[in-house]
Amino acid sequence: MPVHYAGVACEMDSIMDIARRYGLLVIEDAAQGIMSTYKGRPLGSIGHLAALSFHETKNIISGEGGALLINDASLVNRAEIVREKGTNRSQFFRGQVDKYSWVDIGSSYLPSEIIAAFLWAQMDEADAINRRRLALWSTYHQGFRRVEENGTCRRPHVPGDCAHNAHMYYLLLPDLERRTRFIEQMRAHAIGAVFHYVPLHSAPMGQKRGRVCGSMSNTDSLSERLVRMPLWLGLEDEQARIIHQATNALG
Repeated sequence: MPVHYAGVACEMDSIMDIARRYGLLVIEDAAQGIMSTYKGRPLGSIGHLAALSFHETKNIISGEGGALLINDASLVNRAEIVREKGTNRSQFFRGQVDKYSWVDIGSSYLPSEIIAAFLWAQMDEADAINRRRLALWSTYHQGFRRVEENGTCRRPHVPGDCAHNAHMYYLLLPDLERRTRFIEQMRAHAIGAVFHYVPLHSAPMGQKRGRVCGSMSNTDSLSERLVRMPLWLGLEDEQARIIHQATNALG
């Protein structure tokens, strides 16, 4: 399950090659990846399955919910049954069976019409939303160039064959202590810079149910050093400039 973190694609050619050699299914976690591409292909269209998120924190939103993308025709029928609460109800309506019954696992995943209408309006504005977010992301990227050159942080890197969607702008600080100090200094300027995910392997349920192979030192290090800067559609240029002026806290 490759995760397209921050809307930047994983190396999908290599991942799909490994999957073919070992007979594996690839499920893209494209929760943050709508409007992003890998070598010209939309994220979510490459693996056998993919998931998008329309949670309120994403670029295109409906408050809650998401979408399952199916790129392998052999998986469509079962996905339909799971969506139909584990029944073959849709097959019944198409006249493929004489009655419908419970045949598999499933649940109620359908959005309400109000949620769907809200999402449709967002989809209509997707290109404009994407352009604005990319403009804000680029403003940040230019603004933090100096502090990266000074060696006090690292900016995001987007490979040349990836087109991202500006889902987030993050910085990597040298260590946990300096990240903590940076967040506190940003808060003193009324700027909501925050850390991000706690690694799953260190979470209570991860420790209870999960498993890892080898050291997770890189994951732990990145989690301790990463800080997210404010980025949302309504962020104004003047607000972005104020944030840049406060970056002397990196020192």
